[in-house]
Amino acid sequence: MEERTLDAAPARSVVDAFGQQARKNPGAVAVTDGARVLSYGALDQSSAKLATALRAAGVVPGDAVGIVLPRSADLVVLLLAVLKAGAAYLVLDPHTPDSRRDTILRDAGPRIVITEEPVAAPGSSWTTLAELTARAEHVDATEAIDVGGEDTAYIAYTSGSTGTPKGVVVPHRAVLRLVLGARFLPVGPEDVFLQLAPAAFDASTLEFWGALLNGGRLVVAPAGELRPTDVTALVREEKVTVLWLTAGLFHQVIEAGSRDLTGLRILIAGGDVLSPSHVDKAIEALPSTTVLNGYGPTENTTFTCCAVLDRPVGARSVPIGHAITGTRVYLLDEQGAPVPDGELGQIFAAGLGLAHGYLGAPAATADRFLPDPFSGVPGDRMYATGDLGRRLPDGQIEFAGRNDRQVKIRGFRVEPAEIEAALRTHPEVYDAAVLALPSGTGHSLVAYYACDDTIITAGLRAHLGETLPPYLVPGRFVRLDELPLTANGKVDRDALAGLPLPERGDLSTDYRAPGTPLEAWLAELWADLLQIDRIGVDDDFFEAGGHSLVAVRLTTEISEAHDVDVPTYAFYENPSVAELAALIDGETSIEKEPR
Repeated sequence: MEERTLDAAPARSVVDAFGQQARKNPGAVAVTDGARVLSYGALDQSSAKLATALRAAGVVPGDAVGIVLPRSADLVVLLLAVLKAGAAYLVLDPHTPDSRRDTILRDAGPRIVITEEPVAAPGSSWTTLAELTARAEHVDATEAIDVGGEDTAYIAYTSGSTGTPKGVVVPHRAVLRLVLGARFLPVGPEDVFLQLAPAAFDASTLEFWGALLNGGRLVVAPAGELRPTDVTALVREEKVTVLWLTAGLFHQVIEAGSRDLTGLRILIAGGDVLSPSHVDKAIEALPSTTVLNGYGPTENTTFTCCAVLDRPVGARSVPIGHAITGTRVYLLDEQGAPVPDGELGQIFAAGLGLAHGYLGAPAATADRFLPDPFSGVPGDRMYATGDLGRRLPDGQIEFAGRNDRQVKIRGFRVEPAEIEAALRTHPEVYDAAVLALPSGTGHSLVAYYACDDTIITAGLRAHLGETLPPYLVPGRFVRLDELPLTANGKVDRDALAGLPLPERGDLSTDYRAPGTPLEAWLAELWADLLQIDRIGVDDDFFEAGGHSLVAVRLTTEISEAHDVDVPTYAFYENPSVAELAALIDGETSIEKEPR
């Protein structure tokens, strides 16, 4: 087993730690968002007034505050204001389907929900950020609430195996353990962090508070999807020194080229298994940059282990390293005993990063947050991650997959059972099973469903899109008369994985072959990226299984091969091979990329 300890934290809460930085250097730049600049003093004052407005709206310590806003400097001010009010923030992506959003809000019961545009919805009290900000202009900031380390800082919802998302309750001390005094993250006032991750995703915890609790500058990326070249250009222009990318985006950024990343001090990748070849490319191209592989579940606050990747990985898997400061990691067998080095065991996490548990779900909490028999401290707990690992001869841990069906897709944790439950609500579907199968972009979800007649893929996507976020909608759908079963009557997932996938899904368009060299090139590119044998020129990219990360990769390839910059919005408006080829040939809505 492995243990790391943490000296006494220099602050009791996120609010306390930020206040120390604001008093130390109020004129230093805290946040930049395009042309907008906020100093530490201005951020401190604005968030204090907004906290007073929240309290005037009825928010009391211990409440949850729902936030449905895009990435912006205003969001940063609001997050800090919520914490200063003694409340916990619950961020939802603005693109979350209404039904899923409402399910989460019913479960969390926030005192107030803050949005960009007015929303007519029952239940919680809804208001816009503009309305709240206007109220804040007419109030004097009141004395800050005393916030402690065990108070809840935020609630993050993850995919649930029962079909219902679970709210992970994360206290202030867990955030402090992540970003203050951590050996894997030696940062200070001279550092610049890029805020790129969705605020609903716990990767943002490192971005927001890694910068602001260490006196650094937080650069807020423009809202919406960014291409790899957009990310790297922003890194160069803003002189970013600390960058955190999910595995899929890391691979694409390294493929796009690393010359704009040479100013980075620290490059962290994680959220899924890293490609050894891409890690080796990054190490070679960025000799002055510390490249890290970060591993950890939301229940242990963003990172549990980190590996410093300072030498080529080669053909072996990329290790997840050692436990970070303030964390204990155990590798245990099925009886709960430590396994010998080199043998497979389940990864258990303990220490200051541990969440309180799942909101309003004591049974689920007791099932995964177990008494820690190794700490020697009564009441200490450890979290059963469900991940498997082994300790290598150098003491690092190697990730070896899951002991259940949970998977990571594009950095998001996915419970296939949640998707299966949603599929079974379709009136024509008898049964369903979802697998994560290897693809050209990591792993992709394939849904197998049993019904009498084939259902058009677009219809299945629309049905799932009513209740699930985009990353939970499978890229491929395969109809079967019935699902194969094992001898004990359970779905035979090994048999499903062995079935050949059809050349094309059941799309709403008939196949039409490419008619020009450009169409042929685009069709081949799509087929390569989507791992489909044949693409017709009228096939819709998203209906055929594409998603935003693949779209970004595709537009990057087009730009490099044809000297044409295809903006993301233009691709979304022309999502077939024929439309895109006409756009490139005609250059009616796009411009030549400057050289």
